[in-house]
Amino acid sequence: MNTSSLDRRSWLKERRRLAEVRYDVVFSRDYDEKYGDISPTHRRFVEKLLSLTPTGARIIDAACGTGKYWRMILEAGRTVVGIDQSSEMLKLAALKHPEVPTEKVGLQEMTYVSEFSAAMCVDAMENVCPEDWPLVLGNLASALKKGGHLYLTVEVIAEEELEEAYRKAREMGLPVVFGEYAHHGGYHYYPRPEQTDEWLSGAGFETIEKALGDGYLHYLARKR
Repeated sequence: MNTSSLDRRSWLKERRRLAEVRYDVVFSRDYDEKYGDISPTHRRFVEKLLSLTPTGARIIDAACGTGKYWRMILEAGRTVVGIDQSSEMLKLAALKHPEVPTEKVGLQEMTYVSEFSAAMCVDAMENVCPEDWPLVLGNLASALKKGGHLYLTVEVIAEEELEEAYRKAREMGLPVVFGEYAHHGGYHYYPRPEQTDEWLSGAGFETIEKALGDGYLHYLARKR
């Protein structure tokens, strides 16, 4: 099926709107009960990110959800600002940590400039379409001070599963590209590692550590 670029843009806009609704209406109900535990690999990378910042450093948690990493950040003597496009997830975060400032804004709409020593975007980029990856990484780079560090995760699934998802979505007439998982009604995008590397470099980041663990590829990068 041939689809115009306008068809795809409209479809992606609707996927993003529905993702916000799902987090507001469905995931916010019991997110911490289901997903509140911090996996060993995630914990190790957050600890490494914190170790690269001075005491009192300001950190942005982009797509922060319910703020499940905030206790780690605050107990390490750093401060944190949380942003998310889901107002209900932010409400849950504020209930746990009312002292942490938050803003309802999407990754694509961030406008911070050189305000933070470090940034983290954890378990969120799978919701970002390929067209928006350079924009989001550019926004994260802009938010960081020179030499600031970024912790980013990229969800991974088997190549065979991606192939099957692509086949099913195309059969349904969806304007997907390879790597998108959308035939189930939701939306996830899984870039290949070499594509992620290219986008990070293009946004001005130098990867200093990368590891696979707990279902994600974890990146620790420095703003050049």
